[in-house]
Amino acid sequence: MSNKVKITVLKTTFNKEYVDLYVEKERKKTLGTCEVFKEGQEFITDVVIGMPQGFCPWAWDDIYKVLVAYFADGNFGMWTENGNTTIACCTDGTRPVFFKIEKIAA
Repeated sequence: MSNKVKITVLKTTFNKEYVDLYVEKERKKTLGTCEVFKEGQEFITDVVIGMPQGFCPWAWDDIYKVLVAYFADGNFGMWTENGNTTIACCTDGTRPVFFKIEKIAA
């Protein structure tokens, strides 16, 4: 069993309501969806290789626990159909990005 994962960017979002309420006035003039990720992007990695080049460090920190679970040969059986794929997101409340993270064969 491989400890590698494929991370796919499923969706980038923008919560305008929260931006309007909570983001600093000057920043909200230029704020949009995440500038780092594009829907459909794919990254192959594992916990040993570490964060892929071009990956957002904040998002990496948010999804790292999934990689550690897969590295230890764990799964998310009760949350997903086959247990070897899960959906996670970064914790940016104004413009979260959703990722599909799946174990892949060596």
